Amino acid sequence: MPTATMKALRKMRPEQGAQLEAVAIPNIGPADVLVRVRAASICGTDLHIYAWDKWSASRIKPPMTFGHEFCGTVERVGEAVEGVAPGDFVSAEMHVNCGHCHQCRNGQPHVCQNLKIIGIDQDGCFAEFVCIPGRNIWKIDPAIHEHYAAVLDPLGNAVHTVLAGPIAGQTVAVTGCGPIGLMAIAVAKACGCAGLFATEVNPHRRALALKMGADEALDPLATDVVGRVRAATGGTGVDVLLEMSGHPDAIHQGFQMLRAGGRASLLGVSSQPVTFDLVADIIFKGATVQGIYGRKMFETWVQMTALLKAGRLNLEPLFSERLGLDRFTDAFSMLQGGQAGKILFYPNGVQR
Repeated sequence: MPTATMKALRKMRPEQGAQLEAVAIPNIGPADVLVRVRAASICGTDLHIYAWDKWSASRIKPPMTFGHEFCGTVERVGEAVEGVAPGDFVSAEMHVNCGHCHQCRNGQPHVCQNLKIIGIDQDGCFAEFVCIPGRNIWKIDPAIHEHYAAVLDPLGNAVHTVLAGPIAGQTVAVTGCGPIGLMAIAVAKACGCAGLFATEVNPHRRALALKMGADEALDPLATDVVGRVRAATGGTGVDVLLEMSGHPDAIHQGFQMLRAGGRASLLGVSSQPVTFDLVADIIFKGATVQGIYGRKMFETWVQMTALLKAGRLNLEPLFSERLGLDRFTDAFSMLQGGQAGKILFYPNGVQR
């Protein structure tokens, strides 16, 4: 190891903001891997932690290093780790399941009862090094670009949502065009959807939605989006709703756009309870409604790797700034203003 300490972006106190600190390089156990972070991406969850909202106050226990989207190079491995070696270029599934609860033993570790998240429940990747359980490491195929490798975590959310049911030949509505909604557009188009309508209030994100492949990007504050989508689908409505916003109004509009017998896959997390017309929107409609959480371990990783290797996904419109970790204030300000897609941090100052 070059030094005993590293720089890390940390939430030191229960208040807004973050601090760049010098901390000890993590010690790894026999089943762990130490990764030198090459690039890390800011997630919406990181914005909540930075702003210190109600959710953060209930979950985060300062001091801690946050960040959970990254790629890097393996520095060291514990003696019990197999299949991973120093020098490997990797990312990681940052949801750590227990392996022994009912869900884990029934092939559903992504909804483990005892799930812990690196970067939320323990120190994360906004640092020069991060410690990851060896079983969570995902080796990156050489065909995948570095900046794409840094966003496999959120891309996995999009892939899981889109591929939770049939998508080829289906008409699709994506409600909410944050980064994961935008990725979902690219995934749905790459997988052969018949037509895609995106709804988003932010004009910058609507423009990005079109660049990602949406056939129409509609402003729900200025347009009757339900009427427009129904008219464009011959009065039927879309086959698939991908709800990525968590906003009650968008959720209501999405279900009104969904055809009878359609599929609604819900990833967006609302900050408040959401009411439904259960009879009209779900029961009499015969809708299939799916709650989507995280990524399937590791089916989703296999799927998104295949899509990326095949060159099917163009995510380039998403990427804006590439910054050193010391520019974190600028990065969070840009994202809070809604004028950026994915901003990459380079804690070790390495870019290629």
